[in-house]
Amino acid sequence: MMDRRHFLTVCSQFGFASTLLPGTLYTIAAQAQAASSSADTTSSPKELPKITPEMLEQAAALAGVSIAPDQVPMMLDGLNRQRTGYQKVRALHMPNSVAPAYIFDPLPPGAILHTNRELPNYGSAPAVGSTPKNLEALAFDRVPQLAEYVRTKKVSSVALTEMYIERIRRYDPELHFLITLTEERAMAQAKAADAEIAAGKYRGPLHGLPWGAKDLLAVKGYPTTWGAGGFQHQMIDEDATVVQRLDAAGAVLVAKLTLGALANGDKWFGGRTRNPWNKQQGSSGSSAGPASATAAGCVAFSIGSETLGSISSPSTRCGTTGLRPTFGFVPRTGAMALSWTMDKLGPICRAVDDCAIVMSSIYGPDGKDLSVKNAAFNWDTDFDWRRLRIGYLKSAFDMPKPLDEKMPAAMTPEEEKKWQERLGHRRAYRARTVYDRKFDLAALDKLKNMGVDLVPVELPKLPYEAMANLLSAEAAAAFDELTMTGRDKLLTGQGPEDWPNLFRIARFYPAVEYIQANRARTLAIHQMANIFETVDILVTPSGGEQLVVTNLTGHPAVIQPNGIRGKDAPKPPIADAGDDDNIGGPGTPVSITFLGGLYQDAKLCAFARAYQQATDFYKMHPGL
Repeated sequence: MMDRRHFLTVCSQFGFASTLLPGTLYTIAAQAQAASSSADTTSSPKELPKITPEMLEQAAALAGVSIAPDQVPMMLDGLNRQRTGYQKVRALHMPNSVAPAYIFDPLPPGAILHTNRELPNYGSAPAVGSTPKNLEALAFDRVPQLAEYVRTKKVSSVALTEMYIERIRRYDPELHFLITLTEERAMAQAKAADAEIAAGKYRGPLHGLPWGAKDLLAVKGYPTTWGAGGFQHQMIDEDATVVQRLDAAGAVLVAKLTLGALANGDKWFGGRTRNPWNKQQGSSGSSAGPASATAAGCVAFSIGSETLGSISSPSTRCGTTGLRPTFGFVPRTGAMALSWTMDKLGPICRAVDDCAIVMSSIYGPDGKDLSVKNAAFNWDTDFDWRRLRIGYLKSAFDMPKPLDEKMPAAMTPEEEKKWQERLGHRRAYRARTVYDRKFDLAALDKLKNMGVDLVPVELPKLPYEAMANLLSAEAAAAFDELTMTGRDKLLTGQGPEDWPNLFRIARFYPAVEYIQANRARTLAIHQMANIFETVDILVTPSGGEQLVVTNLTGHPAVIQPNGIRGKDAPKPPIADAGDDDNIGGPGTPVSITFLGGLYQDAKLCAFARAYQQATDFYKMHPGL
């Protein structure tokens, strides 16, 4: 092959080496190969046609690069040689578990990391009554209450596990949150838990409690489907680190729960997971099953994941409490990779206490996921949250701007019809947003009544949506072979916002623009660090720009219920297309989000718990 340094040196003389799109050329050539193969069955499927001047011109146009005609010929030989390298790397058939040779670090220079671990303070054991005649009376209890029933042997882990398995069987046909019931494993774990507790070997508050795993976590002996067509029978011969740690805590895995195909939305190969508050709606995603099953009282808690809203959105839709930990707090070993620099695993529960208890068992380095830092999560129920400085994203609570309803001139009748339809959707969305705003403002009033001095804050002004292209680029690399073999046709979703189309678009994302976006991300990290020098917690509506910002910068979030929409709430769309994370409608929950500093997750949970206990919204559950 041509020496790469020499090639770049030659190309740099023309000013476009740093922005040229090799991926674009590869894709255009692949399309040419497909066309020629269909006409000539004798051609080898491994051979790509030579890059032509026409292909180079097309690629340059997509990249926004200007190439003079006399510059084209001298580039072609080097580009053809360079492309050969893509084939050689692709021939390695690297599995999803192979990470790139770089590690994202959300910490800015000079940040102090607290590494001294302390025993968690879960507070005094809650008072629990006698064993109920019908164990389903405990279905919506929170982790501390369930733990006390099991610890005091008023309820056995076996009985609790059987109750939740029965509820899973009853409600899954309506809600579609289950992929695999791990009954044999669960009953063995439950029996072992009861035996240990009887022998005085109590492991802690998760001992004997049934839980569900988002089915991107590998569990030995069971399929790990990633929610995607073509992967239904995939077996991964290991337990994810999080699964191992919950096993060690004595928790009982009862189910592998749904996720939108390859962690996108709530549509999976078996259908669409439903919102227990309104079964006509999807549960949002991609942690669709964990949120739906937890909200429906079918598990004591669950583990989800977030790359860009996948804990926040379903927690909002289903009325659960979700903890999206700081990036690099919980190891992702054994979990499907979507974006190596953005993926995070975290608990979805019924209350903040539950999330903190689960987090205490799953965080910390495992020696395999090298992004995980040796930071401490020291949960203290008695932490004095009044010492914290609380800010709020002022403009996020403002009234939405009026719509521009002026119709463009010179439209055809068909264009006018489509424009009117879009305007109708925008009006409906704004009406729902205006209605939900009163819940956000009520949260600020409640905080002030709690004695909180709210400091107005604004997010740094940076092109966050442009940076979010990093996710699609990394995801396309994680599933490169899926796209290049055409197996992406097996995925359920095939629309403009589904992975097959997004992966194809990402092939045209220049490597240099990826690096530039990461440099802009560094600016965001530094500027967000400046904000968290002035406040400890940020209060914000659950959607909006902050969701993109904090997933890029790795900051933690707690998303929790903040009320139920009344009968006067604007009606939701007739059909849930899955493109509105908080679709709304009478009788459905709303949420509020609290953000914290990097690796300050315990303080964040302490403050979120204080608000939760002052409002009681977390005690609501759907009437199934």
